[in-house]
Amino acid sequence: MGINLQKGQRISLKKEAPGLERIMCGLGWDVAKNKSKGGLLSIFSKTDDFDLDAFVLCLDAEDRLKSKQDLIYFGNLRHATGAIIHLGDNLTGEGDGDDEEILIDLNHIPEGIHKLVLAVNIYKCFERDQEFSQIENAFIRLVNLSNNKEIVRYSLSGNEYQGKTGMIFAEIYRHKGEWKMAAIGTGLQISDLAELAKSYS
Repeated sequence: MGINLQKGQRISLKKEAPGLERIMCGLGWDVAKNKSKGGLLSIFSKTDDFDLDAFVLCLDAEDRLKSKQDLIYFGNLRHATGAIIHLGDNLTGEGDGDDEEILIDLNHIPEGIHKLVLAVNIYKCFERDQEFSQIENAFIRLVNLSNNKEIVRYSLSGNEYQGKTGMIFAEIYRHKGEWKMAAIGTGLQISDLAELAKSYS
C-alpha cells in the first residue's frame, strides 16, 4: 500500500520510487449501497449508474493547455507522443480495483510539457443529478509499473466533496530536473471536463 495523500501534501516521486519511469494512474469507485435500488439514490439521481472519467491535462511552463491534443480522456485516448495512454472508459464502476487506467511514461513527456494535472469528473452529472456524496470507495492512485507497487492513493469520497461533481486530484510537475507530485484535492462543480480545460486556455 502506498502513501495515503492528504490535501496539499507534496512528495518527490524520485524519492518515493527511485528510478521511476512509467506509472499508472488508476481510478475506482462504487455506488453507495444504501443509496441504490429504491433508496436515496433513486430519489436524487436519475440513474443507478455512475460514470466517473479520469483525464490528464498537459500544461506548459505558464500552466496553459496549448492544444486539444494535450487533453487525454475517453475521447482522446493517446497523446501524440505516445507518452500518455488512456486505456478506455468505464461507464458504471462495476468490478473490483481500478475502473479506469491511464499510463504515463515520464521519460517521454516532451520538454514543453511542465505539468500534468490529474483530474476526474462525473459524466453528465447535472443531467443525472449526481455528485460525489452518492459514491463510495472512490479513489485515484499512482502505481509504479516496473514493480506494480502502489506509490500514492487519494480518497475521493467524504463529506467535504458533497455537491462536487469534479476534482483536481494532483499535479505531477518538473522541479530541478526531477518529477514531483502535489496532492491538490480541490472539489469542483463542473458540467464536464471541457469546462475545466477552458480554465487553462
